[in-house]
Amino acid sequence: MLTTNLIAAVLMAPVLAFTGGLSSSRPATSLCETKGDLEALAKKLNPSLGFFDPLGLVNDTFLLQSNEATIGWLRHSEIKHGRVAMAAFVGYCVQSVYHFPWALTLDRQSYPSVNLSPPEQWDALPTAGKLQILIFVGFLEFFSEAAQPVHYTKGGKPGEFPPFLESKLIPHPVPLNLYDPFGQAASMDDEKKATRLRAEINNGRLAMIGIMGFLTEQKIPGSVPLLTGIVKPYAGEVMSPF
Repeated sequence: MLTTNLIAAVLMAPVLAFTGGLSSSRPATSLCETKGDLEALAKKLNPSLGFFDPLGLVNDTFLLQSNEATIGWLRHSEIKHGRVAMAAFVGYCVQSVYHFPWALTLDRQSYPSVNLSPPEQWDALPTAGKLQILIFVGFLEFFSEAAQPVHYTKGGKPGEFPPFLESKLIPHPVPLNLYDPFGQAASMDDEKKATRLRAEINNGRLAMIGIMGFLTEQKIPGSVPLLTGIVKPYAGEVMSPF
């Protein structure tokens, strides 16, 4: 039986995927703080679909904040979910066919077998391994909020991840930034940056649909015909890590 979490995730995936927005990086870009800005941007992102917001989310206000702050929050959420989904989609594919050959633990325990589906491989990880992953992700989330010069709900750039190298929150040297570690964006002109930022949004939207397709097929075999017989059924709780 489907859990409440999975039902909510399946229903909200298309909404999260098509809420208008533009990823941002350190170079100057349009903040797109109004519905009109988003409507214009949506035509560049997907001319065939255009602006798609059936629930009217961009007209709302969340947490007693202004509409501009709400749009900033929605845009940042879409960008973040898209990036996570792209990593999840690639990770799901890799974990389905490739077994890491080295030891997982100090006592030489092996990585879970590819005979298990990716969610089953997560279930098979030692608790200490799961905690390391969750703590690392928690640090990234804390850092992204605490180190922002201007928060994305207060006129800052949605999607921007603060650079490690310029932060005073990290007491020891860090060799590379998480985002654009080799500084390639600095050599791009504004037009090329804008094109790639739009591509990131579109790829993130597709990845959100893709990873939810994998998980839905696992919970409801046959619900995604293209994946029938390819994705293994899963009896566990796919949203339990969250």
